[in-house]
Amino acid sequence: MKILVIRRDNIGDLVCTTPLIRALRRQLPNASLQALVTHYNAEVLAGNPDLDRVYSYQKAKHRGPGEGTLGIYWQRLKTILALRRERFDWVLLPGGAAASSLRFARMIAAKRVLIRDDQDRQGGAHEVEQCCHLLPRMGLRYETPAPLVVPDAALQQAFREQCCARLGFAPTRLIGVHVSARKPSQRWPADRFAAFIRAVTEPEGTACLLFWAPGTSDDPKHPGDDHKAAEIIAATHGAAVVPLPTGHLRQLIAGLSLCDGVLCADGGAMHLAAALGKPMVCLFGDSDPERWGPWGNPHRIAQAESREVEDLTVESILQRWEEVQGANCR
Repeated sequence: MKILVIRRDNIGDLVCTTPLIRALRRQLPNASLQALVTHYNAEVLAGNPDLDRVYSYQKAKHRGPGEGTLGIYWQRLKTILALRRERFDWVLLPGGAAASSLRFARMIAAKRVLIRDDQDRQGGAHEVEQCCHLLPRMGLRYETPAPLVVPDAALQQAFREQCCARLGFAPTRLIGVHVSARKPSQRWPADRFAAFIRAVTEPEGTACLLFWAPGTSDDPKHPGDDHKAAEIIAATHGAAVVPLPTGHLRQLIAGLSLCDGVLCADGGAMHLAAALGKPMVCLFGDSDPERWGPWGNPHRIAQAESREVEDLTVESILQRWEEVQGANCR
């Protein structure tokens, strides 16, 4: 049997699809299991042991310097032709009936196309549960495994060495703090991140890995948080802080994999940390934790009544941080 999973959405959406992929591999160990994703999020699946092959394509809006639209569409056509030659038994669309995904499915010409729809809400409220509800629609057993991402071992080692060189000692405990958030309602102020970092790095041997999306805030394509990170670094002078801007997903995955706990906002980094099994406190603004909260890891949700992250206090976050340490909550 040949199965193709198409997921062309954001990082978190693809991470929330890995439980479906894990379940397919468990129940169909001899199947050829492949995925089609975008170049933007393909590194989420790098090294995934459940997949036989990952195809990716470039969205025109993500083209880089020197990349032409015609070349992007030519490569996409070649990918579609290669997928047609596979003669898939199933194409799965766990992201639903998005027009572009449907076009891919039609052009690939699989025997059966299974599209997530309203009936998959029977699986539960969470994105993982609804993705995995495709399993019984294929005649398989319903299950919702933990998500999975695989860190790059060479990058892990490089970051360990970078930490020791920056700190002058080998930390016994690393706390990850990711300060970037795409939505304005998810953004916590720099001074509160700094206060949190000062508090959690007080114990001897504890250090903080400070993550952010590099770049300027006015970059129209990929806005970054260099200025915010600089504020936090200045405000935590003297604390054990290692700056780690992550321009690529593989860097973020490797860095998060070294952490013993993580503070971050709802978004791609949160789902990656969950897939790495990291205990965390998650800052939620105007989004639904029941649908988009971390899956399969110990965590606590912090969400103000206003649904604005900036209304959350340092004290409330530190309290949740203490609660999640060693907890086994979902």
